[in-house]
Amino acid sequence: MSTSARPRRRIFMPFALITSATLLLTACGSGDSNGTGGSGTAQAAAGSDKIPTTDVVSSIPKDETAAKLLPSGVSSLTVAISVGGTPPGTTYLDDGKTLTGQDVDFADAVGKVLGIRLKHEAAGFEAILPALDSGKYDFGASNFGVTDERRRTIDFVTYVNDGQGFAARDDSKLGKVTDLRQLCGLNVATGAGTTFEATLEDGKSVCTDAGKKAYKVQTYSEPGAIWSSLQQGRSDVVMSTINGLRYAVAHQEGVKFLSEYHRLDVGFAFKKGTKLAPAFQAAVNKLIADGTYDKILKKWGTTGSAIEKSQISPPELKG
Repeated sequence: MSTSARPRRRIFMPFALITSATLLLTACGSGDSNGTGGSGTAQAAAGSDKIPTTDVVSSIPKDETAAKLLPSGVSSLTVAISVGGTPPGTTYLDDGKTLTGQDVDFADAVGKVLGIRLKHEAAGFEAILPALDSGKYDFGASNFGVTDERRRTIDFVTYVNDGQGFAARDDSKLGKVTDLRQLCGLNVATGAGTTFEATLEDGKSVCTDAGKKAYKVQTYSEPGAIWSSLQQGRSDVVMSTINGLRYAVAHQEGVKFLSEYHRLDVGFAFKKGTKLAPAFQAAVNKLIADGTYDKILKKWGTTGSAIEKSQISPPELKG
């Protein structure tokens, strides 16, 4: 079943909004706590086109207990952040230079708890994890999903729970996607270097094993190109973060959110064997305990992504 050959009834009217700010296509996305997809996110996104600017970080005090867990001499760190998103993903404020987004707020909040200065470095998503081992960046904060494959070479400190999901044009016959065999014969657009790409590539054989035509994985480094591909009929479906998909659907006509597919924990990423992890874990747990954590999630409309406590490199969520 392919929708790419079907005539388009209309152009996506707010498409300029999506391509100018673009959609964060990273490692995973969020839904609500019972797995229905997080209606709070869609409601928050639909309520306003403006980027949330509530300051939930600057007044956070240093926590001496957490700070003592830092390696001796650490007073500043460089964090790599993938830019090219709409809320809750990372984008720029109107000044064109100030980064904002859920990952930015969580990184800055941890920095305040630990009493350290953070230098933000914009980087391509697929380039961040390989650069951690070289020391180019001290850690990455770009909605990195915790997978068993990544845990072999990367350490994580979790701060939200997220998931993978699908969206399509509203003239698509696709409904809730629970099995990759539903994608057989379709063109699936996603971000390069993401868990979405890995999931799709790993599952390709399900179609041929069932005697069906394999789906085609189309990867893009520029998030806006993904939506352009869907709009122009070169792609039939998009796989990305739940939060990002819901925001996009709320801001452009002609697309619909299909379903959440797979949940993942999301964490700050470090080179393997880092000594920073215990301090970061303690800082996230401090934010959860004092209520700042909830304020950040409410700001970005992602309360369904909340976790009860931070973990260091937990096993990949299954099911």
